[in-house]
Amino acid sequence: MNDEKFSRRRLLQGALAGLAAVPAATLIARNAHAAEALSESDATAKSLGYVSDASKVAAKTNPTYKPGQICGNCIQYTGKAGAADGPCNIFPGKLVKAKGWCKVWVLKPGAKLG
Repeated sequence: MNDEKFSRRRLLQGALAGLAAVPAATLIARNAHAAEALSESDATAKSLGYVSDASKVAAKTNPTYKPGQICGNCIQYTGKAGAADGPCNIFPGKLVKAKGWCKVWVLKPGAKLG
């Protein structure tokens, strides 16, 4: 049996260090997983009419669609300009095609259609 005692200060320091490690570990784990491409068959994607190629948007079922609207010029798209795909605020943890489109599309300030 070990007779060594822990001081209250040492116990609190250890507890605080453990609590601080939890958010850091969560961030590391989140960034460690490579984001996967959003599938058009994903339930959220289906409900928002996401297509990976905006030229294939069915105008009859998506009357708000106008030619030139793509994920790459949408305010929700956070990918780098010129990239083939990138993250979107609407589909966290997934990559959308820059040439894609969904019903949530809104023109990014300063961007142009097409």
